Amino acid sequence: MGSYPAVDAEAAAAPSTEKPEQAGQPRGTGKLLELQQLDISIDRATARLHELEGGEDLRAARTLLFEAEAKLGELRLAIDAVGKEQARLEGDVDLLQRKIEAERRRLVDGSVANPRELQAIEAEVRNLEGRRTRAEDLLIEQMERWEDMEGRRGALEAAEAEARRRLEEVEVGSAKELVDIEKSLAERQAQRDRLLPAFDPELLELYEDLRQQKRGVGAAALVDGVCQACHQQLSPMYLDRMKRSDGVRRCEYCRRILIF
Repeated sequence: MGSYPAVDAEAAAAPSTEKPEQAGQPRGTGKLLELQQLDISIDRATARLHELEGGEDLRAARTLLFEAEAKLGELRLAIDAVGKEQARLEGDVDLLQRKIEAERRRLVDGSVANPRELQAIEAEVRNLEGRRTRAEDLLIEQMERWEDMEGRRGALEAAEAEARRRLEEVEVGSAKELVDIEKSLAERQAQRDRLLPAFDPELLELYEDLRQQKRGVGAAALVDGVCQACHQQLSPMYLDRMKRSDGVRRCEYCRRILIF
């Protein structure tokens, strides 16, 4: 949302001050800058209207929310997976510890007297202890991963909440802005329609043709010998010849209609 996007950087070439009609100029020349200013505002409003109707702001807000939800969802799944793996490893460590304790009891309770069998039990205890150590190391890694991901969860939840709030704001704001722009466009178009009868048809046709060719700017003010559309300084000879001539006066560089 915000101000309407600029149609052309040369919009400053059309100041709103109406120029008086000059002898030898087509009818309506003095009002041409007023029409140009009005057309630029209509172009801007129309461009913004198309953006709103096309849902570009809504699409951007929805994309932002989708991405935030996806990142948060991935993290939650990863946390769940790590939690399950952590629980499995805790179970393994507990089971191995119980097996170790059971084998150690067999070594000392006198139930086994055969030396070979006692050596086998001792080897099994060492094997179980090694497996328990490896499981404990893996468990510590999973706990560290879980803590790291839990630390990131808050920021992602805040980003997801902000994206959701932004989408709701855009949905409400876009609807209101759409109504405002449609109303403003109707008023400006009515103002333009009331202005059109003041122009010589041939002058109006030239102006419209130039607007199509020149990115929306068909007429510009001439200030201190500088065309306010292309910002070129006109040559003294061209300026003198133009001042002495009748009919439509045009920039020697960009060929837009010039208003003295």
